[in-house]
Amino acid sequence: MPDVVFAAVPTPFTADGALDATVARTLFGLVAEHVDGLFVAGTTGEFPSLDDGERLALIEIGLDVAGPDRVIAHIGAPDARRAARLAASAAALGATRIAAITPYYLAPTPAEVTAYFRRIRQAAPAAGLYSYIFPERTGLTVPPDQFASLAHTVGLAGAKFSGAAARNVAACAAACPGVRIFSGDDSDLAATLRSGGAGIISARAAAFPEVFGALSAALAAGDAEAAARHQADVSAIVSAGASIGRVKEALRLRGLRSMTARMPVNVPDEATAARIAELVRTLAVAAV
Repeated sequence: MPDVVFAAVPTPFTADGALDATVARTLFGLVAEHVDGLFVAGTTGEFPSLDDGERLALIEIGLDVAGPDRVIAHIGAPDARRAARLAASAAALGATRIAAITPYYLAPTPAEVTAYFRRIRQAAPAAGLYSYIFPERTGLTVPPDQFASLAHTVGLAGAKFSGAAARNVAACAAACPGVRIFSGDDSDLAATLRSGGAGIISARAAAFPEVFGALSAALAAGDAEAAARHQADVSAIVSAGASIGRVKEALRLRGLRSMTARMPVNVPDEATAARIAELVRTLAVAAV
């Protein structure tokens, strides 16, 4: 299969909140060994807390570690001016795939959403452009008919649908042949592929890349027994819940430092942390 599993990688911050570029390089390298690519500076990367220089530094590290064909650089912003500026800068660094979350905070009209993506397209015309739709974070719902119009008008290469939007993967894939639609729901990769989705972009794959990479490989090989075994491991990981705090806790337990956060990230309680520790012990190896 082509690239099917992207890991939405977190951003390493030191205890005082500084970006730790050295740990970012280690983390990106660990993850890139096992999955198809990296989604850099997205929600899991706490992008609203990053200044433009930090976002571009993370994108540059990702490109250097994984190569331009294996990185989707997230440049989304509340306004088209900033997103376009970041898109042009990311393309200048060598990014060939960029993603932008829909405008947020103020509720845009469909026409304003289209204008936002058009401006990004104009700023980086050679890069494949992915829309990122996450209604729980942006307050914006993009129904399948609006998405199909946007994809056609702007010339989208793909999209990431997270939260409630993941329920629209099948409908949007059917309406937009050739547009690679990834789901933020990482609970059942096989089901996503059967629905017409291109694959998943998963925060948990950043903490357990071996498991998600093994599942993808088993599905590609048609090995039903191995796929079932790896899917059981994925289901165990999913049962521990979803939050940036949980991902960072798993990575801390794997030996990566600088796994504090700048934003509120739902740090796991004692029982959840114990569950994550057990998953790390049984499903992962030390990162360093």
